[in-house]
Amino acid sequence: MIDITLTPATFDVETVRADFPILSRKVRGRPLVYLDSANTTQKPEAVIRASDRFYRETNANIHRSTYRLSEEATTAYEGAREKVRRFLNAASTREVVFTRGTTEAINLLASSFGQAFVKAGDEVLITGMEHHSNIVPWQLLCERTGARLRVLPIDDRGDLVLEELDALLTERTRILGVVHVSNALGTVNPVKEIVARAHAKGVPVLVDAAQSLPHLGVDVADLGCDFLAFSGHKVYGPTGIGVLWGKEEWLEKLPPYQGGGDMIASVSFEKTTYAELPARLEAGTGNLAGGVALGTALDYVTTIGLARIAAHERALLAHATERLSEVPGLRIVGTAREKAGVVSFVLDDVHPHDVGTILDQEGICIRTGHHCAQPVMARYDLPATARASFGLYNTLEEVDALVDGLRKVREVFGA
Repeated sequence: MIDITLTPATFDVETVRADFPILSRKVRGRPLVYLDSANTTQKPEAVIRASDRFYRETNANIHRSTYRLSEEATTAYEGAREKVRRFLNAASTREVVFTRGTTEAINLLASSFGQAFVKAGDEVLITGMEHHSNIVPWQLLCERTGARLRVLPIDDRGDLVLEELDALLTERTRILGVVHVSNALGTVNPVKEIVARAHAKGVPVLVDAAQSLPHLGVDVADLGCDFLAFSGHKVYGPTGIGVLWGKEEWLEKLPPYQGGGDMIASVSFEKTTYAELPARLEAGTGNLAGGVALGTALDYVTTIGLARIAAHERALLAHATERLSEVPGLRIVGTAREKAGVVSFVLDDVHPHDVGTILDQEGICIRTGHHCAQPVMARYDLPATARASFGLYNTLEEVDALVDGLRKVREVFGA
């Protein structure tokens, strides 16, 4: 096992794989080949132990009691918040709001920001490659307020048409939401440039970093964005935990998203006053064990090194792009100038669901469908794609196994 208190000198994928218990199992009698990390990542032993240890040794509610267990739980949870702050290079833990994941983080922002700043006739700008989680909350806001949702399009390669950005940023634009890395295409968007251009028009920016944070890392001070959301389960942490980060001056202006315990300073039937950040935006008991384990996941990734992870995944992407291009009848969907470790494709006239089913017989896990990005599928006139996505534990041999599996798919369908 990798000792997360030490920094390895080199990236050794076999050593890393030994940290993930699930990778040793077999599926349908074959070694597991897990190529679906954009959907959810597998968990290292250190993260599993952190969650288990919390429940075995520390479990108590936080912020509410004076006994030892509660103090330990509070220290562990708030310690995880500090780890998130460091990982993002944020200015303060007051800027780190724990949520259930990216989806809740964006819903929180759309609800609270919309209540404070969006009215009839205003506009919300997003892009054509957004996940449903960065579309539907803004649609709901527009339906409530009478605002208009506008969309920056994507081109045939899967890049944003940035030539249209300035025209879409108008005096009516209240916020811009942009994905850092597309889960359906793998496109890495030039977020820093987009933020600068939006700020030049006085428009705040939300970055969906669910797919970028585990692979490229995120420095909010460098990006300059105003809000950012990510999910723990995409970065080798637990499900049910995520973060909305926001600049303190913006978060201070947001009304509470939900009411209840821990987000109050005082309550009477006549008036309630609210707690300071970030508690004001965290009603109720959070996912305490999940928060602690998320902190461990960030430690794990940091110890291995984001630069090493990115280099390893770039090699996997290059190998996959080359090998998949050798498969007759296969077309890669999304050939942006800059990509992360995601390859979406279609194969002859075989439905992606059939591709996934046959690959499953070989122990190979990929995602098939619209990837919660139906507007992207519509842009390419496709009902669905098959998608292989890579994590730090994947190997070149697993990519080769995918290619061999796809040849079997063609055999089954008589291609």
